[in-house]
Amino acid sequence: MIAFFFLLCFLQLVGEAIVYVTGLPIPGPVIGMALLLIGLLIKKGLPESLDKTASGLLQYLALLFVPAGVGVTLHFNLITSEWLPITASIIFATLLTIAFCGLVMKLLDRSHG
Repeated sequence: MIAFFFLLCFLQLVGEAIVYVTGLPIPGPVIGMALLLIGLLIKKGLPESLDKTASGLLQYLALLFVPAGVGVTLHFNLITSEWLPITASIIFATLLTIAFCGLVMKLLDRSHG
C-alpha cells in the first residue's frame, strides 16, 4: 500500500512539474490524476492495493476541507464586503452544473437506449 501511496504522490508531483514547466492553467493534481487514469487504462484494471490505498485516503477526505474553512474565517471581512458577487456566482455555477449534468444524462440515456 505504501508503494501506491508514493505512486499517487509522485503523479501529483509530475503534474505540478508539468504545470510549472508549461504554465498550463490546470492544477497539478488534476494532471497527475489524468496520468493515473491513462496508466489504469493501459493496464486495463485497478490493482487491489491501489484500491485499498485510495479507499484509505478517502476516509480522511473531510480533513482536506479544514484549510478551506480556515481560509473562509481568515478572509471573513472580504467575504462580507463581496457577498453579492460570491452568492451570484455560486448560484449561477450551481444552475449551470445542474443543467450540464442533465444534458449529459440525456445524451447518455439516448446512446444506451
